[in-house]
Amino acid sequence: MKQNVYNFTLKELEEFCVSINAKKFNATQIFEWLYKKDINDFAQMSNIAKTTIPLLNEHLIIDQFKVERIQIDPVDETTKFLFRLSDNNLIETVLMKFNWGYSVCISTEIGCAMGCKFCASGQLKLKRKLTAGEIVTQYVIANQYLHKNKNETIGNIVVMGIGEPFDNYDNLLKALNIFNDPRGIGLGKRKITVSTCGLPEKIIQFAIDQPQAGLAISLHAPNDELRSQLMPINKAYPLKKLFNAVDEYIKLTNGRISFEYIMLEGINDTDECLDQLISLTKNRLCFVNLIAYNPTSHADFKCSKRIEYFKNRLNQFNIITTLRLERGTKIDAACGQLKAKYEKQA
Repeated sequence: MKQNVYNFTLKELEEFCVSINAKKFNATQIFEWLYKKDINDFAQMSNIAKTTIPLLNEHLIIDQFKVERIQIDPVDETTKFLFRLSDNNLIETVLMKFNWGYSVCISTEIGCAMGCKFCASGQLKLKRKLTAGEIVTQYVIANQYLHKNKNETIGNIVVMGIGEPFDNYDNLLKALNIFNDPRGIGLGKRKITVSTCGLPEKIIQFAIDQPQAGLAISLHAPNDELRSQLMPINKAYPLKKLFNAVDEYIKLTNGRISFEYIMLEGINDTDECLDQLISLTKNRLCFVNLIAYNPTSHADFKCSKRIEYFKNRLNQFNIITTLRLERGTKIDAACGQLKAKYEKQA
């Protein structure tokens, strides 16, 4: 069976090339063509010996996804891709434009096992984990699209799409190493942020494996009772366990952690919740990212009108607070929305 070239780190590809009697340096050539020059065909890699091309085609495949649908928000140009994989499963990837450049939000699983009540992807049952190559290919296709249509390059990656990244830790880590490799994509570790709903052991391991990458914790509630209602994972890993891991992460990396907090009207936007959120964050090296709820068809939640009030109060306690801009509200940009709608219509 042919191997998907996107699944290889450079070191692995060097070893594979040698194993099929190609040259070790062919791996670097392939990486540069794939990730720097947008070439998806071995025959077009002009500095590779013509006698080597059949060998590569015999053992490797450049496996890109079928683009099932593209939606573009007419207001902010957010672009959502619906990809069909080789096994016929669907995943989503979102390209976002900011005043400083472009960022891509990528998925790590087909479906999600976490079951967060406010999240569209949380309603999609986990089918399987994505391979490292499938994680990487999302960036590749989105970046090629950006090169072709805007003559721009993706500058940041956020791993905040469908799935819990730390539930697919090994493939995530391998993909990050491919993103970081200067002979390929060459994206700095500080340009990548991974979001987790809070798996304590993996948070600590991530501090060891990727200390320069950004880490965001999906908090969304400041007490165990409410968080367990919104995020079932909290029953297994309550706030005390989560914040012990957070403190260890900060100790190991000396890096500022981000707490994501979706503002839900009448649920987590009360004065009591605000006081609890302040208590959790005021003495930690962190910032709070307040998020306007992006409505989904399956839930009755509404976006809170108290976001600015929360921000101002948090700032009074010297807690760095940002407001995540609403993106893609015209195109089902919340994780899992397009996939769920498309499968329902099919």
